[in-house]
Amino acid sequence: MFGIDINILAFVGLATLAGAGIIYALLFDKVSNEVRQEKRVKTIGSRHEVSRANAAARINETAKRKKSVQDSLKELEDKQREKQKKSVGLKKQIQQAGLKITMQQFLLISIGSGIFFILIAFLMGAPLLVAVGAGFVGGLGFPRWMVGQIRKRRMNAFLAEFPNAVDVIVRGVRAGLPLNDCMAIIAKEAKAPVSTEFQRIIEGQQMGLPMNEAIVKLYDNMPLPEANFFGIVIAIQQQAGGNLSEALSNLSNVLRDRKKMKMKIQAMSAEAKASGGIIGALPFLVALLVYLTTPDYIKILITDPTGNIVLLCAGIWMTIGILVMKKMINFDF
Repeated sequence: MFGIDINILAFVGLATLAGAGIIYALLFDKVSNEVRQEKRVKTIGSRHEVSRANAAARINETAKRKKSVQDSLKELEDKQREKQKKSVGLKKQIQQAGLKITMQQFLLISIGSGIFFILIAFLMGAPLLVAVGAGFVGGLGFPRWMVGQIRKRRMNAFLAEFPNAVDVIVRGVRAGLPLNDCMAIIAKEAKAPVSTEFQRIIEGQQMGLPMNEAIVKLYDNMPLPEANFFGIVIAIQQQAGGNLSEALSNLSNVLRDRKKMKMKIQAMSAEAKASGGIIGALPFLVALLVYLTTPDYIKILITDPTGNIVLLCAGIWMTIGILVMKKMINFDF
């Protein structure tokens, strides 16, 4: 065929096939490695794409959750700001002080206190104008001052016991108890006034209030930053979820640190408070001693109109000085 021997063609074909087989055998590992490498690159690329998609989804979820928390905080802050703008009425102050009296009873107590102060002023020989002023002080100022002192004492007692109550909730939640059961334990076993306030929360829930709204009302009865923190933590956890025990544990540490800071401030300002108290009480003590030793010498300040003007001016300046000293030794944090 075409002048070429068939044997030569067969030899060339076999030689070509043998050469191709040798080349394939030599390059098989390299080609297979390249194929596997290409597949691995594609697999890794797809995994990276999945990872990037998952990461983007997590970032979006975190951003949404963060925005939800920020919105919740902003809403709570707006509500608290509106509440702070409103002045606390006398009826609410009596309730916050834990007094079981009505406004009619408080009015009768104020009238009795005013009459008592008037009688004391007349027994001391004060003129009619001074006696009337003493009646106003006894009827309007003294009962409200007593309510304020009782209210302040009750809030201090609440702050002393409140971190322990939060720790009870933390241990109960970690043990698997529901939040309602933890609060019921506090309402039964904690010291007053913490037990009283948590009992109000339980009663609010029994009346149909949601948990976050019932706890936010704690700040209405106890207008303290610590109670506000507690309400915000519970409200955010109810809306956005999260580890409640860890959040409340951090809150408990914050409350105890605030208490330590408050005690440290009180210790550092004790000397200034003692000095202010001595300076503020010194004129009254001197006037009392002079009245006991030589009453005619100081009685002119009470019986003479000029002496009354002097007493009035001295009282105004003393009040200004006491307020300035109080402002200097009181610290907010």
